[in-house]
Amino acid sequence: MNLTAAAVMAVSYVALIAAHEVGDHWLQTPCQAMTKGGTGWGARGACARHVLTLTATKVAALLVPFLMFHLPIRPLWWAVGLGIDAVSHYWADRRTTLRRLAELCGPGKTAFYGLGAPRPGHDDNPTVGTGAYLLDQSWHKLFLYVTVLILTGGAR
Repeated sequence: MNLTAAAVMAVSYVALIAAHEVGDHWLQTPCQAMTKGGTGWGARGACARHVLTLTATKVAALLVPFLMFHLPIRPLWWAVGLGIDAVSHYWADRRTTLRRLAELCGPGKTAFYGLGAPRPGHDDNPTVGTGAYLLDQSWHKLFLYVTVLILTGGAR
């Protein structure tokens, strides 16, 4: 049994899930949140700035326990894992991409994606508790898991 790899896995998950919540909800600016899914370079830039801030938050969150517990920091593995996570986050946060994936999964997933969204032409349900939000967050957490596996592989 490789206790170092197990420690890297546990510490990485705790650090990344906390950093994800802070970076995705507290550090994301209102402008980024409102425009990142739009069309044009301004929207793409807003999404890229959000992902850059989020990734920097994840690096900082990882560094603290890795240094505190003297765990091996493997820059190449971190770059690969966090790079894949960043690309997947950008992809999902552009919104049309995740909606298209839901549509490809069938009418049930398309309906779930639209759950809780305001009706066209109405502002009758301003909430973050939508199907789109849940699919977005589950997508991000899937890639946090992939990142943890990559970081753990670098600890062997």
